[in-house]
Amino acid sequence: MTTPALLWRSLQGDTVQCRLCAHFCRIEEGRTGRCGVRRNEGGSLVSLSYDKVAALHLDPVEKKPLFHFLPGTTTLSLGTPGCNLDCAFCQNWSLSQPPRQGRPVEGERIAPRDIVRMARTSGAASIAYTYSEPTIFFELMLETASLAREEGLANIMVSNGFQSPECIDELNGLIQAANIDLKSFREEFYRDICGARLKPVLDNLGHMKRLGWHLEVTTLLIPDENDSEGELHDIARFLHAELGADTPWHVSRFHPCHRMQHHPPTPLDTLKRAYDIGRAEGLQYVFVGNVPGSGLENTVCPGCGRTVVERSGFTVLRHRLQHGKCRDCGREIIKEPWTGGTDRQRGF
Repeated sequence: MTTPALLWRSLQGDTVQCRLCAHFCRIEEGRTGRCGVRRNEGGSLVSLSYDKVAALHLDPVEKKPLFHFLPGTTTLSLGTPGCNLDCAFCQNWSLSQPPRQGRPVEGERIAPRDIVRMARTSGAASIAYTYSEPTIFFELMLETASLAREEGLANIMVSNGFQSPECIDELNGLIQAANIDLKSFREEFYRDICGARLKPVLDNLGHMKRLGWHLEVTTLLIPDENDSEGELHDIARFLHAELGADTPWHVSRFHPCHRMQHHPPTPLDTLKRAYDIGRAEGLQYVFVGNVPGSGLENTVCPGCGRTVVERSGFTVLRHRLQHGKCRDCGREIIKEPWTGGTDRQRGF
């Protein structure tokens, strides 16, 4: 079953241009775009992923990772097959890459209203569009997010940030929080390793910030690829200057995967160095990911220096916050950009 796609335009003859992501694919009749899930059928673009939910789980919101949005709550997380990037290091390649390889788009047909109902009955505070790349299941995300807002649920997007500006504008007022992968600060990395470009991601981060979304950024550090001191300083400076000192930056450990089986895991010393660089550049909240027990996944109050949220992996062990503020000095730590849901669903 196919569903009419949104965000495209007709070109000469039966050719169409997809306007969903920054590839802006020109797609001839009978062909798909780079993602493998948007096909030109008789001069009209259709989505092959709208009704193909391939992953659906109740997760801690910290797993997205989002540390400063509705902390301590759960989020119903879903994804479909497909992605608009081709990252050689993809940690979830078995879900993201098959459609790009011409394989069938497989998943379970679950209606948006049923997704929202499951989120409500599970006690989740939000729905997260994640696992693969939510841009490519835009129609499913858009409809589900609209219904979720009506039911008092927040919407979260976990993304590579390679949308078109039109895509982000369509999601304005529906998405409250996003974790965006900033995979590198080098155009050649995006071109050679991801099959994409850096500039649209940087532009989109600024776009989302201006729309008032809560933003957190993740960088997966790959040894000898994107972990030089110069590049880490560049990323941290960009985040501080363009998104603000209070933007959480997650520097995460790489594990050999997909087409980068030959690369070793990220040394803990590299992650600690990135942490130190982020703090030195003025970022107030830097977290080390994929290394539970490192002691570098806690939130420390920039005002008094006390640990206000203690975590182990994706679990909040204890906190010293009241209405998002440090109980000791009153410093605001977690803004409250979303006011829906019950008290239990709003986090600390």
